[in-house]
Amino acid sequence: MPTLLPRLSPLTQALAVATLAMASWASAQDFPVVAPGQAKPVGPEPPPLIAAPAGSQATAELITPFQLLDRFVLPGSRQALQWRPPDGLGRGELPSPIIVVHGAKPGPVLCLIAGIHGDELNGIEVARRLGQEVDATRLNGTLIVAPIVNVFGYTRISRYLPDRRDLNRSFPGTRAGSIASRMAHGFFNDIVRRCDALVDFHTGSFQRSNLPQIRADLTNPEVLEFTRGMGKTLVLHSPGTRGMLRVAAVATGIPAVTFEVGAPQFLELEHIEPAIETIRVLMHRMDMFEAKGHDESAQDPVPIYFDSRWVRTNASGLLFSEVSLGQQVRLGHRLGHVIDPVTNTRTDIVAPFAGQVLGMALNQQVLAGYAAFHMGKLTSEQQAVLEAAEAANAAEVVDEDPSERPMGEPDNPDERE
Repeated sequence: MPTLLPRLSPLTQALAVATLAMASWASAQDFPVVAPGQAKPVGPEPPPLIAAPAGSQATAELITPFQLLDRFVLPGSRQALQWRPPDGLGRGELPSPIIVVHGAKPGPVLCLIAGIHGDELNGIEVARRLGQEVDATRLNGTLIVAPIVNVFGYTRISRYLPDRRDLNRSFPGTRAGSIASRMAHGFFNDIVRRCDALVDFHTGSFQRSNLPQIRADLTNPEVLEFTRGMGKTLVLHSPGTRGMLRVAAVATGIPAVTFEVGAPQFLELEHIEPAIETIRVLMHRMDMFEAKGHDESAQDPVPIYFDSRWVRTNASGLLFSEVSLGQQVRLGHRLGHVIDPVTNTRTDIVAPFAGQVLGMALNQQVLAGYAAFHMGKLTSEQQAVLEAAEAANAAEVVDEDPSERPMGEPDNPDERE
């Protein structure tokens, strides 16, 4: 060793001496020296039958930004986007607002759609409030809210588009065709195809009011399961009509329902607030967030109506209702009457069966044959599904909401509800 040191530089000699000292110290210890990264946990060994702590914790699932309309929404955040119809159709119009609430945890994509008919204000307010109140940091999944799809109709307080076509008879639409068809095609591909489930808000048509109700095709198992999360809100079986948003969505594998809330052209808080609570219950049932007080509601049996019928007037004149929405009536119960102001004659309207008033016309001037009261028969879920399957190919299908106007203006065939 002494003969080697003189040949080394001073720095090398110091390193060599330090190495020899460390080796001498280690050999004098009564426990082995453990290399860095291989240290054993400090403390006693765990007792038998109890697993030791895992060496590495499982990493949380990575939540990526949500992409919609060429924008990215970060996890745990809310962003306001804008949608415009294709081909310059919306030039000069306000854009349709789209609210995206992207949760901090993974979960389904629920879409709330309103304003397909521009005069149906209750659904617009329900969707707007929900889009603003949901806390993105507590949300599992993503909430997409489109409160005003038909800005053409909304700015004119009209049900229809400028060409007097019904947008809810045009889905999924086509790239070329009418204004309604092009608009439906753009919205369906830009927004609807991103949904895992969909609720489409509507109201009664032409001075009619609907008790808050879910309309759904109960013969579809996924749709039936979806309606079970609606709390105490009644469900009316309806296969729907070709061109409806929910029908087109279900055809592409997206469970979808229509949520009817009150009358058009008015804001009715007595219907708006229960509808908002129904969606809160639904989101809780879908495990999109946790909320106290919703457990019992989500598990309550849903009232289901398979059989329903519109009761029409047999006389022209002034309609006066004698029942209220949601009222249970017996066979022969007087629902209202029509007074002819010219002859002062009175014609009563009676219930053709015992049931519940699901929808009704507001007091107004009517012509003979006008659909005045919508009656439903309560049935069990099992019976409703069975009867729905048997009646799937029936020749006569009851309209969800008749489209004739009170004074019998001619209807466009594309506008039938």
